[in-house]
Amino acid sequence: HVGERPLYRHVARLAREWNILGNVGLVAGATWPEELAAVREDCPGMPLLIPGVGAQGGDIAAAIKAVAGSEGDQPFLLSSSRAIVNASSGADFQEAASGAAHDLRERIAAAL
Repeated sequence: HVGERPLYRHVARLAREWNILGNVGLVAGATWPEELAAVREDCPGMPLLIPGVGAQGGDIAAAIKAVAGSEGDQPFLLSSSRAIVNASSGADFQEAASGAAHDLRERIAAAL
């Protein structure tokens, strides 16, 4: 904690202050949607990279609800690496990885 604020919120607010040129973004995990919402509250309009929706089990709908804004106009990017890269270790890797990526895209679209 920094004063009464958790450290992650202090860092988010500092990042907002440093974002003079509009070239600062933040990374916040999908596994903590309440904290994601707090970061969005502290940093409206800043892009957020959100890992953790694949192998780590973050809830896609909860993450999107936390960061997209009431009009769906806030910038964010959901990231899933391991769930796609580890979709298969066999000869069907390309098809399995493509299927995992497509499934993620469909789940994001449904949540939006």
